[in-house]
Amino acid sequence: MGDKISEAELVVMEALWEQSPQTATDVADRVAAARDWSVQTVKTLLSRLMAKDIIAADQDGRRFLYRPLVARDDYVAGESGRLVNRLFGGRISPLVAQLASQDQLTAEDIAELEDILKGLKS
Repeated sequence: MGDKISEAELVVMEALWEQSPQTATDVADRVAAARDWSVQTVKTLLSRLMAKDIIAADQDGRRFLYRPLVARDDYVAGESGRLVNRLFGGRISPLVAQLASQDQLTAEDIAELEDILKGLKS
């Protein structure tokens, strides 16, 4: 996946990752609570995602059913890696230090990180 997903496209992708396949109307209905988008806006975003080869559409009569070609986990892994590489030279510890210095880590976050590190050590 070479092309980046915009914030608006990510809203559509989240709807498709949650349930697929869906029509453009189905997607518009799903995102209606968070966004005040028309079906045409959703269709435009779906077209952009198709042009980027991130989703595919299968014709079902007169409508199209859209489905992701990229798994959410793969997308998150790629974006996380790009963020860490771009801002922290590929190192995770400066990211965690940055979050900690701004009081962005809760006690629950710290406990989860400790569990992850213990798992990696064993």
